[in-house]
Amino acid sequence: MRVRLLAGAALIACVPGLPALAQTAPPQTASATAPTTPGPDGLTPEAVYIDADVAQRQGEVITAEGSEQDRVLARFQQHNLRAREVTYDMQSGVATATGQAELTAPDGTVVHASRIELDSDLKAGVAVDLATRLSSGASLMAATAVRRSEKVSELNRVIFTPCPICDVDGPKEPSISISADKAVQDEDLRAILYRDVVFRVGGVPVFYLPAFAHPDPSVDRASGFLVPRVDYDKGRGGSVEIPYLFVVSPSEDWLISPQFNTKVAPLLNAQWRRRFNEGSIVARGGYTYSRNFGEFDLDGDGHTESNVRFGDRTHRSYLLGHGKFDPAGPWRFGFTAERVSDKTLFDRYDVANPYQDNGLYYGDRRRLISQIYAERQTQRSYLSVAAFSIQSLRLDPRFADNDFRDAAGFKVFERENTLPLVAPIIDARWEPQGPVLGGRLRLRGSAVALTRDAYVGFPTLSPGLIPSGPTDGLPGVDSRRITGQVDWRRTMISPIGLRWEPFVDLRADVYSVDDLPPMLGIENDAVTRGRASAGLDLSYPLYRRLSAAADLVLEPMAQISISNDAKYDSRLPNEDSQTLELDEAALFRMDRFPGYDLMEGGLRFTAGARATIRWDDKRSASLFVGRSMRADDQNEFLTPVPDDATRLYDPSGLASRTSDWVVQATFAPSDRIQGWAHATIDGNGDVRRAETTVNGRWGRRNLANLSYIIDRSNPLEGPLNRNYEFVQLSGQQFVRGSWGFTVSGVADLQRDVITRSEVGLLFDDDCFRFEIGWRRDNTEVRPTGPSEGIYIRLNLATFGGSGYDRDDMR
Repeated sequence: MRVRLLAGAALIACVPGLPALAQTAPPQTASATAPTTPGPDGLTPEAVYIDADVAQRQGEVITAEGSEQDRVLARFQQHNLRAREVTYDMQSGVATATGQAELTAPDGTVVHASRIELDSDLKAGVAVDLATRLSSGASLMAATAVRRSEKVSELNRVIFTPCPICDVDGPKEPSISISADKAVQDEDLRAILYRDVVFRVGGVPVFYLPAFAHPDPSVDRASGFLVPRVDYDKGRGGSVEIPYLFVVSPSEDWLISPQFNTKVAPLLNAQWRRRFNEGSIVARGGYTYSRNFGEFDLDGDGHTESNVRFGDRTHRSYLLGHGKFDPAGPWRFGFTAERVSDKTLFDRYDVANPYQDNGLYYGDRRRLISQIYAERQTQRSYLSVAAFSIQSLRLDPRFADNDFRDAAGFKVFERENTLPLVAPIIDARWEPQGPVLGGRLRLRGSAVALTRDAYVGFPTLSPGLIPSGPTDGLPGVDSRRITGQVDWRRTMISPIGLRWEPFVDLRADVYSVDDLPPMLGIENDAVTRGRASAGLDLSYPLYRRLSAAADLVLEPMAQISISNDAKYDSRLPNEDSQTLELDEAALFRMDRFPGYDLMEGGLRFTAGARATIRWDDKRSASLFVGRSMRADDQNEFLTPVPDDATRLYDPSGLASRTSDWVVQATFAPSDRIQGWAHATIDGNGDVRRAETTVNGRWGRRNLANLSYIIDRSNPLEGPLNRNYEFVQLSGQQFVRGSWGFTVSGVADLQRDVITRSEVGLLFDDDCFRFEIGWRRDNTEVRPTGPSEGIYIRLNLATFGGSGYDRDDMR
């Protein structure tokens, strides 16, 4: 209905066998001064193009007629109008279309009616038997529609549905619909308001309201209630979270989401988002005033009691905020602010997605990070400066034997005063323009300062410096490091395709260590070390065409390097190289540890090979196998066994002369099945670590994901044992039409327990998705013990859903 048929428009009638005729309005009309620039369709704003079997003009009235099979086509103002008959009064500017009238707007909105009348500037109009298909896919139908003004339309005997009303078999009953006696579509309010509303599911009336409103489907975001989140938990009882979105402007909104519970005090959640010209801020928080609740040993007899509320009422809250700004130029900056008053508040109230990756440095699951950072990047340089602190919500592994509880029955968590304050941490890289000695030269610099309040042994201190007596009350070891590095590499390819890459690497570190344990007799010290390396990378890709649709690529590769011995000083901490993911990329790096604190040296040889086969664009497979060897053992990489500090082991797989085997594979036997696998295998053929994932899709919407991960690097079983073995499964299967079921779960094969699981009934018809099911959480960190209950998830097209994206703002 949003069209304009201007008085004085030109008419071009295309009649088979006859030349096109053109009529123009008298030159003294008001529209004579209108713009004459042609639009995308080649028509000026005042022009109307008509294609019809019969077209005639009587005085100021133009009439065009067609048939049911070949309706009249009128094109104007980038709109298309089809009908059996179109009449246009050039004097009044009134247009009338009757008989299967169909109007298509530039945004894709389509209006169907048996009769449409419009005035010259769309300030008034009438439609009979209206049916509108909006660009969002929603449909709005009415017996009659009257456009009272340019912004307000009144509809009678209305039906609205966000669902498809047609499929390959023809018309169908929409899954969800709203019927009302009257509705008003107000463009200023950006909403549709209904009176005497009946909600229908599958055509069956289920709910009545005297009045109802929802955002206009053409609106990206509008204020209003989102779909509630309903579930049941043993600790909280029945729970419902009712989110309300308040849109302040196109660049700012608030989400107020109170959670009401039957057994405990409510939790008020709120989020503020603001987008600026050069950045954005998201601040999210929650608050409650209540006592603690969960599983607790009231009597101190070692037996916990469920659903207990204990302690004094107090303020409990959390804050999760982040901001990032990218102004014009090479600089950008940002921050994160993440803190919670209770270490189990997220678990008790089931706060959604509390652990997110924002900012320059990421926390991990059950660790929150607050940071401020700035970056500068050009084509040949990079600089970052940051500072951050960490709040840990992890359980203390020292109490694993007692279900992580102290003598009073409380869960015991990792001590935060053992975690460092990192301020500052600096990373810099620079490359000169153009080659240097025919190759690429890169200069790198790094600096960091770490401050701890409380003592930590390994890996902050090497095993030889850990005191044998009590350590309670000792200060935390503080350290500072400055690193400079020069890396030169040149690539050459021989006539037979052999790739040569000679390289040179120079590195120097300066450490300063304070607050060493007093029994060492040294409170602070400074340590320097350096390494000079030279080497050569070789690779020789071989290609063979197997058939018209298949090929094979074999790529053997090798690296040899020589360095001075990287003598390890026991006074140096190991803060940034405690874990190592030894994969194909890391195997051929000069520094294979992720940080700077551990450094390799000596004579080293690394070899590997990759085979890749492709059948077509959708099917492929690859396999890499590699290993590294060195002249001498590097015992500095050995670490104490967590459950027996007198024994050492090699978690990295790099301490001995021969490293672990690295095996890595990808496979995609079809466009519906994809997989990935990675494993490190020691010299005895035992798997140290392995991980594999397979994704599959079948039918139109059936899918599944299966993952398996195992870690057998720790040689000794015990309460501090880091070994683990998990299987994770998630998927959905439709059984009949839009009905199906969903499953997800994580099984801990090491402890022989299903850590988390969900089984649910699913209905999904591309209009709304509804899930109801049962879930259980056996994670040890939960203060309520194993939790189980019913969950309900609902997402409705147009009306919003429980899957509201907290970080996306258009």
